[in-house]
Amino acid sequence: MGITKTDLHSEKENYLASLFKVLAHPARIAILQHIINQQSCICNDLVEELGLAQATISQHLKELKSIGILKGTIEGKSICYCINEETWKNIQTEFNLFFNQNIEVKTCC
Repeated sequence: MGITKTDLHSEKENYLASLFKVLAHPARIAILQHIINQQSCICNDLVEELGLAQATISQHLKELKSIGILKGTIEGKSICYCINEETWKNIQTEFNLFFNQNIEVKTCC
């Protein structure tokens, strides 16, 4: 069987790419921003707040949960979401390490 493209890169590179990919959608940024602004768990108000279909919101929440940035609890038909602070800080650290690299260009451009 052939090598996959992800096999060509380090675990760290693949991890950062997956974070960037999940966070690269404006609706997901809006969801995170809404939850942050609420300063509490949110339950079922994203459809009204963001004007997106329930199925669309659910798919975006699933993607955000896949990287662990959201955690949720199920109570009957209601699902409440909040920011996973530990994961948030880990992602922040990873991004800071990536963007704080020294990029001294000597000859080019």
